[in-house]
Amino acid sequence: MNSVAEALQKVLENELPVRTETVPLMNSLNRILAEDIKADRDAPPFHRVTMDGIAIHSTQLLKKALFPIEGIQAAGDAQGRLLDPENCLEVMTGAILPENTNCVIPYEQVKIIDNVANLLHSDFTENQNVHLKGTDAGKGDVLLKKGIFIQAGTIGVMATVGVSNVKVVKPPTITICSTGNELVDITDNPLPHQIRKSNVYMLQAALKSLGIEAQTLHIDDDKKLLKAALEKLLHKNDILLFSGAVSKGKYDFLPEVLEDLGVKKLVHGVAQKPGKPFLFGRRKNTFVFGFPGNPASTLICFHLYFKAWLLTHLGKQRNSLFATLTEDVSFKRPVTYHLLVKVVAEKEKILAVPVSNSGSGDLVHLAAADGFISLPAHLETFQTGTSYPLTFLTQPWFN
Repeated sequence: MNSVAEALQKVLENELPVRTETVPLMNSLNRILAEDIKADRDAPPFHRVTMDGIAIHSTQLLKKALFPIEGIQAAGDAQGRLLDPENCLEVMTGAILPENTNCVIPYEQVKIIDNVANLLHSDFTENQNVHLKGTDAGKGDVLLKKGIFIQAGTIGVMATVGVSNVKVVKPPTITICSTGNELVDITDNPLPHQIRKSNVYMLQAALKSLGIEAQTLHIDDDKKLLKAALEKLLHKNDILLFSGAVSKGKYDFLPEVLEDLGVKKLVHGVAQKPGKPFLFGRRKNTFVFGFPGNPASTLICFHLYFKAWLLTHLGKQRNSLFATLTEDVSFKRPVTYHLLVKVVAEKEKILAVPVSNSGSGDLVHLAAADGFISLPAHLETFQTGTSYPLTFLTQPWFN
């Protein structure tokens, strides 16, 4: 049986072909940038006034405190010029700094009477309250590197350099399949022996948070139906995600059917809890991930294997995080134990507070967890204050 590290390595060494497409800027949100974005001019492109006030030449500060006002430099106006160095110009935030000036004094520090600005003090210096041209970036500098997730701030940067259409990674085509005769749709009233489908919606939501839309399909526990459906799905999709039917039950037909259809199983069985029956395989450039049917097993395997694989091959660097246990934990089986936790940021540490639950089928307490820490197989007792690898199930609110 594979260890977690061995299973992850086998998954990661299978490369996902990456395709790109160009989309309108506002359609790129939550997508992965597929090109470097460079500055089309200096940023800022001119000496920019950062406060409403008056603009003077700083050499006059030692000579006088009264500055007659020649006029106004408004934001958006062409650059004006101070004609007399002993005078001043009123300036507005965002305006270009007028010629023959190099210092902006905010209105709060002057008193204007009869069109003359009287400085309340002279403690100002050259370039004060001026955002100098090229301070943030020079023309041609890379502002955004390919491989990042496009968020609101990213959109703002691209807009300011005139990118109206942007090259992004084209998401793979994915179908999420649920199996099991006990499952009914969320709009149905389940009989006492039935439950509503939840895993497919959970996986669909997890993909949506990555900017990927996925189709869903339910297949009953029937070997012929499964084989017929899989034959079509393997031709139409880059990736298939299965929830259930990967263990050794009488109706867990997926491993056998995949083999019949020429899918090479590269991983089937991992020394971990939850998620022992995890399956990964491929047929040419179509990849199959089989997650055990219990909700915690499904979501943990999704993040630990599928998400890590997807982001790696889409060019998104993954951060290694560790969290510190807040209480002692015991687990006396020689497998990696993925412990559900709440995460608390404290000073320079990330704290992991264990979430009590009744097992991998406990969806209620799964929803209460921020992530999980992976406790190594060679230990049985894990003490307060020790740190272990952390994987988030939710979007972290800190970095």
